[in-house]
Amino acid sequence: MTSQTTVDKVPVDHGPVPAPAKGLRGHPWLTLFSVAIGVMMVALDGTIVAIANPAIQKDLGATLADVQWITNGYLLALAVALITAGKLGDRFGHRQTFLIGVAGFAAASGAIGLSDSIALVVGFRVLQGLFGALLMPAALGLLRATFPAEKLNMAIGIWGMVIGASTAGGPILGGVLVEHVSWQSVFFINLPVGVLALVLGLVILKDHRAENAPKSFDIPGIALLSSAMFALIWPLIKAGEWGWGSASTLGWLAGALVLFALFAFWETRVAEPLIPLRLFRSVPVTAGTVLMVLMAFAFMGGLFFVTFYLANVHGMSAVDSGLHLLPLTAMMIVSSPLAGALITRFGPRIPLVGGMVCTAVAMFGMTTLSTDTGTLPLSVWLALLGLGLAPVMVGATEVIVGNAPLELSGVAGGLQQAAMQVGGSLGTAVLGAVMSAKVSSDLAGNWADAKLPPLSPDQLGLAKEAVEVGMPPVAPGTPTQVAAQITDVAHETFISGMGMAFTVAGIVAVLAGAVALFTKRGENAEAGAGAGHI
Repeated sequence: MTSQTTVDKVPVDHGPVPAPAKGLRGHPWLTLFSVAIGVMMVALDGTIVAIANPAIQKDLGATLADVQWITNGYLLALAVALITAGKLGDRFGHRQTFLIGVAGFAAASGAIGLSDSIALVVGFRVLQGLFGALLMPAALGLLRATFPAEKLNMAIGIWGMVIGASTAGGPILGGVLVEHVSWQSVFFINLPVGVLALVLGLVILKDHRAENAPKSFDIPGIALLSSAMFALIWPLIKAGEWGWGSASTLGWLAGALVLFALFAFWETRVAEPLIPLRLFRSVPVTAGTVLMVLMAFAFMGGLFFVTFYLANVHGMSAVDSGLHLLPLTAMMIVSSPLAGALITRFGPRIPLVGGMVCTAVAMFGMTTLSTDTGTLPLSVWLALLGLGLAPVMVGATEVIVGNAPLELSGVAGGLQQAAMQVGGSLGTAVLGAVMSAKVSSDLAGNWADAKLPPLSPDQLGLAKEAVEVGMPPVAPGTPTQVAAQITDVAHETFISGMGMAFTVAGIVAVLAGAVALFTKRGENAEAGAGAGHI
C-alpha cells in the first residue's frame, strides 16, 4: 500500500531551487502585486454590483427576477467553470490563463456598461463569470510556483487580504459610484483596473509549469463536473422560491448527487483525469476543502443579513452601510499578513482552529443585536469576525494548494475557489430558509400581540416577504401610530429571525473548527519556488 506522503509528493525531481529573480520578470513580490490587481477586480465585482441592481432595474425596466439573474448568472458561470479553468492553467500555463482572464473580464465589464437591455447585461455577466473563473485559480497557481515555501503563506495572506478588503469595500465604492455617477460606472471602473493588471502581467509574470503537467483534456469529466456543479448551485439559488421540500429542489439536488457520483466513477477510468481522486487521499486537502465550504457558509450567509439589518432596520444608505462594515475590512487587512506569518511559524492547525473559534464567537455575539444596538457593539463583533476569517482564508488556501502536487496547483486553486462559491451559496440559501421559517412562525403572533388589524392569508404572505429583509409592510395612507407599531413588529420579527440564522452560522463555525484539527502544513509547497521554469 502506498503511503499518503508518497501519493501526495510530486513524483519528479525538479532540481535545485533557483535563486530569487533579480529582474522584473518572475520576481515573487512583483508577481504578487500583479495578480492582486486582477484578483481585486473580480472580488470587488462580487459585491459592488448588488448596490447597482436597483438602478439597473429602474433604468432598463427590468423585473425583480431579471435583476436576480444579474447575480445568479455570474455566480453560476463562476462556480461551474472554476475547476476546469484551473485545469486549463495547469495545461497551458497560468500566465497565459491569467492574462486571458483579465482581458476578458475587463472587456465584458465594458460591454455591460454599454448595454441597453437586461438580456445583454445578464449575458455579459455570464461572460464575466467565465473569465473570472480563468483568472482566480491562475493567480494562486502563479503564487505557488513563484514563492519559496517559507514565504508562500505570507503571499497567500496578502492575497487573502486583497480579496477580503475588495469584497467588503464593494458596497462603499458601489454606493458612491451609483449615487454620484451612474450604474454603468460600476462596470466601467474595471476597464482601467484591467488594463493595469494586463500591462503588469505582460511585463512581470513568468510562466511556470511542472514537468509532468497534463497533456490532454478529460472532456467527459469536464462535462460531468460542470453539470454536477450547475445541478448543485441552481437549486440553492432557487430554493427560496421553490421551497426546500419541493419536488424541484429535491430533484435537482438528487440529480447533482448522481452526477457527482458518475464524475467520480469516470475519473477512476480515464488516463489523465480532470481531478485525480488521489488528491483527496490527502486528509489535509479534503479537510481544507470542507473547511473552506463551512467558513464561506458562516461568513457569506451571516454577512447577507447584516446588510439588510443596517439598511432596513437602521435606515442607513448604501454608503453608510458600507462604512459600518469597515471594522471587518480593516481587521482582515491587518490580520491576513499576520496570519500568513503565524501559519509559516507554527503551521496551519492552531491558527485555523483559533480563527474558527473567533468566527463562532462573533456569530453568537451577533445574536445579541437589537433594533437599538449602537455602532460600537456591532463594530466589536465585525472586527472579531475579520480576525477569525483571516487565518482561515489564508490557512485553508495554503492547506489545499500546498498539499497538492505542483502539476495540479491550478486544479487545487479552482477547488479552493469552488469550495468558497458552494459554501457561500449554501450559507445564503440555508440561513435564508432559517430566517424564513422563523419569520413565518413568529410574525402572525407578534402581529396579533400588537393588536394590529388582522391580515388575510395573502396579506400575511406579502408581509412575511417584506419582514424577511427587515422592511416594515406599511401600506400608503396608514396612520402614523399604526405605521410605527407595524415597523416595531417587523423589526422585532426580523431581529428574531436573524438571531436564529446567526446561531446556525455559529454552530457551523464550531464544526469548521473541529475540521481544522485535521489540517497540516502543505507537503508539496517546496516543489514551487521556480520549479519547472520554462
